[in-house]
Amino acid sequence: MSFLNYVFGPNLFMEYRGVPEPQRKMYEAGAVEKFGEQILSTLSVMWSVGYYTSPLLVTFLYRRGYLVTESMPTLAKITTSVGLIVIISLVMRGLGRKQSRSYSNMMKALVRAKATKSPTDANSELRRFDIEFNAWPVDFDVKALTGDTKKPVVTASRREPLQLATLPCEVIAYLAINTFGLSMIYPGSVKLLQKFMRPMLISGRAKLIEDDNGIRYKVKTIDSNEIDTLFIDNRNDNVGNGKTLVICSEGNAGFYEVGIMGTPVALKYSVLGWNHPGFAGSTGTPHPHQDKNAIDAVVQFAINNLGFSVEDIILYGWSIGGFSTLYAASVYPDVKGVVLDATFDDVLYLAIPRMPAALAGIVKVAIRNYCNLNNAELANEFNGPISFIRRTEDEIIAEDNHIDTNRGNFLVLSVLKHRYPNIFGASQLNKAKGLLSKPLEPYSIPTADEKLCMSRLITYASDEGKSFPMNIGADYSDEVRNLMAVFLLRKHLRDYNSTHCTQLPGEFFTMPWDIPTEQGFVFT
Repeated sequence: MSFLNYVFGPNLFMEYRGVPEPQRKMYEAGAVEKFGEQILSTLSVMWSVGYYTSPLLVTFLYRRGYLVTESMPTLAKITTSVGLIVIISLVMRGLGRKQSRSYSNMMKALVRAKATKSPTDANSELRRFDIEFNAWPVDFDVKALTGDTKKPVVTASRREPLQLATLPCEVIAYLAINTFGLSMIYPGSVKLLQKFMRPMLISGRAKLIEDDNGIRYKVKTIDSNEIDTLFIDNRNDNVGNGKTLVICSEGNAGFYEVGIMGTPVALKYSVLGWNHPGFAGSTGTPHPHQDKNAIDAVVQFAINNLGFSVEDIILYGWSIGGFSTLYAASVYPDVKGVVLDATFDDVLYLAIPRMPAALAGIVKVAIRNYCNLNNAELANEFNGPISFIRRTEDEIIAEDNHIDTNRGNFLVLSVLKHRYPNIFGASQLNKAKGLLSKPLEPYSIPTADEKLCMSRLITYASDEGKSFPMNIGADYSDEVRNLMAVFLLRKHLRDYNSTHCTQLPGEFFTMPWDIPTEQGFVFT
């Protein structure tokens, strides 16, 4: 194996040995490798600082007279010295890695994996190591599917035609979303945050792999992004949930290593977690079209590689992950169900209050044209079972922790109004808003009333089908509509007394409610 493999090889973080957590150890570089790596890291930071401050730096050098012909020899000497330091540091890093048994074993496994047709089989030796994911071979490529003619999702076209009068606003909005705006919406894509969280991500990944028998896969999207995923297979478990796959979509600063996977894993479901484009091991940026292509590739991977049928998949989204989840549900309408936790209706109504009022117009243009995360619209494209979990102390999607401003309220009502337009009239919507203005009381609809509501829905679905919107309720009295509105609201929504970021207890993760068939309905 070439010495260059060690010089330019990926960083090694951990070697899995199947030992209990207290005995797990991060990979410890030797003194030679560590010294060379520290110099390279320092130079990398200096380069980054210099790149972002280059206008100021060039101005300073010019005023000091360093950018004239007479100063070129001095600059050449400095450049040559830095180059020699880089070369020496690279050689030291390579020598140190070559002397490490763990690193040498990893490099041999990586070379063998890249040389085989199925490089990362579940039993592959490479899976013993946690390395920089950019070096990991691709396990599944959407473009390799036979006969697949699907094209990449592109950003939705603007809602209004471009006008000369609005051109300055358009330009500012474009620059804002492509400089700092997207990072504000998806802070998990900021490399500085990822560097700070790296030890936690490595530890969380090790727990999922060693304690839960997780397998890490690299999935390549239709637009050539590489998505970091991890699969836990419980299909051989006798509990029963393992035949169902839960695909978890994280929040705007969430990673599968320390995210929502823990809830369905504890319930013995089979679980597939993934990181948004630009998060941790995933490449790209979390623009909506890239995120859509990513979740589409993940679902395709679950179907074509892992062997799950669409009907055995539950899509589970938390916070901004609800956008990815609802998009997948609109593309794969036959999924078993959708579970949305602490999810909003439209990101625009979260963005505007957090920016100066004078910038509201620019914010609207930026969101609508370049980051239109409109969950309410996507939810109305899905006809299957769906459930919502609202955090009563949510401080992220509610203004000043006021539960009546929780954007999840608006998402739930939007879905119910779309699905049952004749039941949720103005009076019933006002009644539902009143109920949602405070934590929901324990479910207390009388048995006879609940049975009446259920029987009406079953009869209608049996006669007319379960497609939405349903025309049921056109001839109902206001009293019956009120009763059914409360019934449907409580069937779709549950309250969890918690803030936005706490782990969801298993008791709240249940199959979304659906109108049962007449034969399958047994009231107890």
